[in-house]
Amino acid sequence: MPDDMMAGTSLEARLDRLAMLAVKVGLGLRPGQEIVLTAPIEAMPLVRRIVEHAYRAGATLVTPLISDDQVALARYRHAHPDEAFDVAPGWLFSAMAEAFKGGAARLAVVGDDPTLLSKEDPAKVARANKARSIAYRPALELITGFAINWNLVPCATPGWARQVFPNLPDCQAVDRLWDAIFAACRVDAADPVAEWARHNATLHARCDFLNGKDFRELHFRGPGTDLRVGLADGHLWCGGAEAAKNGIVCNPNIPTEEVFTTPHALRVEGVVRSTKPLSYQGTLIEDIAVRFEEGRIVEANASKGAEVLTKVLGTDEGAARLGEVALVPHSSPISKSGLLFSNTLFDENAASHIALGQAYTTCLRDSAGVPMDELAKRGANASLIHIDWMIGSGSVEVDGVTKSGAVEPLMRAGEFVAGPV
Repeated sequence: MPDDMMAGTSLEARLDRLAMLAVKVGLGLRPGQEIVLTAPIEAMPLVRRIVEHAYRAGATLVTPLISDDQVALARYRHAHPDEAFDVAPGWLFSAMAEAFKGGAARLAVVGDDPTLLSKEDPAKVARANKARSIAYRPALELITGFAINWNLVPCATPGWARQVFPNLPDCQAVDRLWDAIFAACRVDAADPVAEWARHNATLHARCDFLNGKDFRELHFRGPGTDLRVGLADGHLWCGGAEAAKNGIVCNPNIPTEEVFTTPHALRVEGVVRSTKPLSYQGTLIEDIAVRFEEGRIVEANASKGAEVLTKVLGTDEGAARLGEVALVPHSSPISKSGLLFSNTLFDENAASHIALGQAYTTCLRDSAGVPMDELAKRGANASLIHIDWMIGSGSVEVDGVTKSGAVEPLMRAGEFVAGPV
């Protein structure tokens, strides 16, 4: 079916295609696996289709964990005393970690309202986020270490749609957001599975080129940005579909346009300015500007959400250091849409970005089974958080610096000029 004809089909048919992609391409579900699934309550129509496809593909059990915005807000408005915000459901996250250790896959349907907590007490938000990060650590380490197959897939919700299309009625905004999601996720292709195979091949070719170069550092230049990101010793570029350590090939993010690797936590220098707002746990942080010295952020500012940013950076020792650097062409489909999604799953795939906090140890050669303190000697950062924020645009240039000090152009005007373009 031609793409334009697919775009005119019913919402139900396109939802079904997205659900199929989440299971078949996103998770690469292996028959006999369980799935731990999280989703907002508004996503139930998509969730039901995902569960149906999962069982048809051989899942033994799908366990859904459903969240609700009004329930979340009730905590911040009525819970007391303040110490209540130092509590998180560690028992739940420990159980999730045990499920992953037992072979379960992780699937998260995302569509949170990016400004849900913007009017709540930043101190309470920061304390609750820190408590959750500490409790979630056992499960997060299995995800960032790629021990399991996992996937994030989007769902249009009214709260999110209002942020992307503020001048439209809710029903129209949700419809427009669905159209944008289906386009970015390649749902409307004549054969979306084949289209994802072609896209993954492009990302893999880009990774092969960068891995062959084995650059010492990347140099980003643009408005408000002059940043040198040293790369970890034995770093490895990843992107698109990859085999998890359980042997299952999955696409962790749908959509995805990035290739990414592990920076050296001690070798980042200079200044950098965000090119898109960061949506973090219901707070929108805008116009981030920071300065790094010896790998650590020593100055940080933001025009909005600055207090939350400051508290995030103080989460732990690794929160003010980098755990990821990623390259994304300015011409990516998400960037070309012209939309600000205020959702990291999308905005990180519209622009090159960096991430504060925990490193993906899978982006280090020969890292399987190596203790974190040994990987830290190679530059891998450790933290309770992992937060991506965007630093790329059509005005940003990137150079690769070789071990001998030679400088090679990588990106100009936000586009790749070396390797597969």
